[in-house]
Amino acid sequence: MTTPTAEPRDAKHIPTIQQVIAVMWPSFLMAGFATILFFTVFDPIELAACAELPEVSRLGGYSIGFFMFWSLTATSCALTCFFQRPCPPRKDVSR
Repeated sequence: MTTPTAEPRDAKHIPTIQQVIAVMWPSFLMAGFATILFFTVFDPIELAACAELPEVSRLGGYSIGFFMFWSLTATSCALTCFFQRPCPPRKDVSR
């Protein structure tokens, strides 16, 4: 008696959740690193005062900075993943 086997998946198919994690995890790490480097030089309260923004606490400034760095690095990682995909083959157009 043979047991039914699952249909083999395409070896190049990567599940969506794995693709999301592959973008978000490295961008999270880099955002943390960028936040540490940036805020060792700049004080969030002084930045808010220079930019004439509403008063913000240091923790609020760190949080805003972290999420801005995270969105920047996530965009960069997502674009890298997108541009790694091969282009569809061109059809030879005869003139």
